[in-house]
Amino acid sequence: MKTKKQNADFLHVGRKLLDWYQIHGRDLPFRKTNDPYKIWICEIIFQQTRIEQGLSHYRNFIQRFPDVQTLALAETDEVLLYWKGLGYYSRALNVHKAALQIVNDFNGIFPKDHHDMLKLKGVGKYTAAAVSSICFGKKIAAVDGNFYRVLSRVFADDCDVSNSKAFEYFSELAYKIMPEKEAGTFNEAMMDLGSEICKPKNPLCESCPLIKDCLAFNLGKIPNFPVKTKKTKPTDLELFYSFVEFDGQFLVKQRKDDFIWKKLYEFPIEIPVEWERFKVNHKTITHKLTHKNLTIQMSHIILQSKEDFTEFAAEHDFFIINEEESHQKSFPKPLENYLKDCYKSK
Repeated sequence: MKTKKQNADFLHVGRKLLDWYQIHGRDLPFRKTNDPYKIWICEIIFQQTRIEQGLSHYRNFIQRFPDVQTLALAETDEVLLYWKGLGYYSRALNVHKAALQIVNDFNGIFPKDHHDMLKLKGVGKYTAAAVSSICFGKKIAAVDGNFYRVLSRVFADDCDVSNSKAFEYFSELAYKIMPEKEAGTFNEAMMDLGSEICKPKNPLCESCPLIKDCLAFNLGKIPNFPVKTKKTKPTDLELFYSFVEFDGQFLVKQRKDDFIWKKLYEFPIEIPVEWERFKVNHKTITHKLTHKNLTIQMSHIILQSKEDFTEFAAEHDFFIINEEESHQKSFPKPLENYLKDCYKSK
């Protein structure tokens, strides 16, 4: 068991961090509120999106869905539309489902209890910790990639961050330097230090407030940390689409709530063999997802018969839309880019 003296030896590190944050912390809109709904939305958006890329999306999302009730009442398509450009659309679907949970299970009030937060769709340990500490003052470390990087370097700790127990292990390290009753500010300071100073590559060590206490720096071993040995090898996947057009209109269908690109819109996958003679173009598109390398074979079909076009749409539940209407629907990034290129050339 650590003595109070041993714990106190580390607390000055956390105090240095908070002093630095008070001067250098980023001025962000969601840091002017302790509304758990807004903090939750910002944490979900910025998990896989850089701050500078996601700020305008955050503002637009909050403006359209200012509270959990508004979000819960919205149609899925509209939620996806306001997520457009952020990618990882499963986050938007989870946010929508969680809003419905809050309305149905918690009387429309964002739960204060940390364990209740973890019951919400898409809310994991990091998000629950961030909301609990920032909004409700709970002493919980919001451990993410920034925490792993900063703490592993400060302590020169070779714990593998891909290990299933890494979250709990680095939480304990964080508590060694976390000042009492300042968990929320501490968590935000760690996020800023990790993203602005203690970067994965080319960290700005000379600007770091923890330089004198960083064991990895003083040992000359910054590149050795954090340790991560487990890597998921991406699999290859080939997809086939036909962009079927008639008189400036084309066919789309919403994907189901499974596999990749849940609830986004796509083009026909299978078409009648006789339509092949109306092919005017073929394009191969490559696209990388987190765990998949996609190769998309895209055929451009321009039909001559309105009857064939409308009958196929009715029989297979496709929507008939034009280019302007497509802006109101969310497509996977490679299909969205194909549409832009297609209409740019016209």
